[in-house]
Amino acid sequence: MSTTHPKTYESTPSRKVAFLGLGVMGLPMAGHLALAGHQVTVYNRSAAKAKAWAAEFKGASAPTPREAAAGADFVFACVGNDDDLRAITLGADGAFAGMKPGAIFVDHTTASADVARELDAAARQLGLRFVDAPVSGGQAGAQNGLLTVMCGGDPAAFEAARPVAMAFSRAFTLMGASGAGQLTKMVNQICIAGLVQGLSEALAFGQKAGLDALQVIDVIGKGAAQSWQLDNRGPTMVADKFDFGFAVDWMRKDLGLVLDEARRNGAQLPVTALVDQFYADIQRMGGQRWDTSSLIRRLR
Repeated sequence: MSTTHPKTYESTPSRKVAFLGLGVMGLPMAGHLALAGHQVTVYNRSAAKAKAWAAEFKGASAPTPREAAAGADFVFACVGNDDDLRAITLGADGAFAGMKPGAIFVDHTTASADVARELDAAARQLGLRFVDAPVSGGQAGAQNGLLTVMCGGDPAAFEAARPVAMAFSRAFTLMGASGAGQLTKMVNQICIAGLVQGLSEALAFGQKAGLDALQVIDVIGKGAAQSWQLDNRGPTMVADKFDFGFAVDWMRKDLGLVLDEARRNGAQLPVTALVDQFYADIQRMGGQRWDTSSLIRRLR
């Protein structure tokens, strides 16, 4: 696990935890839990990856979610989508079947609010607790232990999980009842979609006008146009580099969740719907794994 900045961990009692899903986000998140002094058992669909993690961080690996979760105080997860989440929680080999009464499942997957409510209800029937807790901050945030986490669920479960989750978080905030974390993440993705499209149009315009794009970024970054996207992705967009983490395929999955929810609640999202189609254009250009700032490629 590479980090750009050293992480200072809060002093908390060592807990027995599990982490399910060792992708680009989950692997460093689980690593921070181990480095913070917790006893971590991991599960991954690719068993070799879980064993390699266990060797690097002096933890343990298990062949099923149920076995990973057995005896854990907290079970964290970060997988791909609603179906992946159901696969690791429900059924004979799911984590819920192995968790002890009162244990807390904290889900960092970006998923639907509906599946969060569904799994919260299933957990309660088993005497377990469930917190939906999607994250923002990207791969760099996970590696540096500086993720922003938006949570939904029971306040007592949230408060119990917070000190442990701060191993990989800069902020861990309760937004409301079950599903509220996922809804807040949808707000986050709506913002990013519009920001990146606006930044793409602005930089493409500036370059066609003959301006020095890097100088433009430096100047407008000192004024009202400043944003994280401008500061961090503006220069890489000018350099035509798009390998910085959050992939277009993942963004389209997230925007699909957003647009489904908007159809249910009646929110009008004309810009988001349009940018979603622009990302479809990027996919057709072969940019499925380019990061989200690749929207500018459509304009060149």
